[in-house]
Amino acid sequence: MNLLSGSTNILKGFYEISGVEVGQHFYWKIGGFQVHGQVLITSWVVIAILLGSAALAVRKPQTIPTGLQNFFEYVLEFIRDVSQTQIGEEYGPWVPFIGTMFLFIFVSNWSGALLPWKIIQLPQGELAAPTNDINTTVALALLTSVAYFYAGLTKKGLAYFGKYIQPTPILLPINILEDFTKPLSLSFRLFGNILADELVVVVLVSLVPLVVPIPVMFLGLFTSGIQALIFATLAAAYIGESMEGHH
Repeated sequence: MNLLSGSTNILKGFYEISGVEVGQHFYWKIGGFQVHGQVLITSWVVIAILLGSAALAVRKPQTIPTGLQNFFEYVLEFIRDVSQTQIGEEYGPWVPFIGTMFLFIFVSNWSGALLPWKIIQLPQGELAAPTNDINTTVALALLTSVAYFYAGLTKKGLAYFGKYIQPTPILLPINILEDFTKPLSLSFRLFGNILADELVVVVLVSLVPLVVPIPVMFLGLFTSGIQALIFATLAAAYIGESMEGHH
């Protein structure tokens, strides 16, 4: 009962987290729900950038790749290496998922560092990177949780749940809570780092508008890329762990 109560409290916490607000938000009413419209707007921009770049890269494929095709093939090879390292020999089917996570988070993070979202005037609220909103990062983390549960159940069937009593049944509560805390750590790590980076840049621009913010912005680009890599690597590691059944 205590374990069930703890799990219920964690799920309730996710619902309450979705109401966390930093900055001003532009709301849309969809049915009976209040949606952060600025997140959808900037997410669509990021998706358009990714789809447009991919379309240009494969428009005229060449045997010896050059330009954008060469760049995308390098990115694909990099994602394959990360997936293979973390998942193992059965990494192939998971490359699209890991790659989508990495590219969406990477471009989202960089959009917050490069695009002047806040100069675009809205009726209310302001624009920011999609990963600057806790709802986006929680959604990505929950997708990762669904992926590694699916991977484990597909590979092992109901025997997958045997991992919760390994190496001893005494660890059952801890092993179950671990699966609930993984999306929490994933979502808050990404959200906190991106939010902190944007807040630091905004404060420095307001205090010292010319020289000082520039190196901080370059540092923000570096840390944004690292955060995307960390998220994708952990997602692949969790999937590999669920398939192998080790901790």
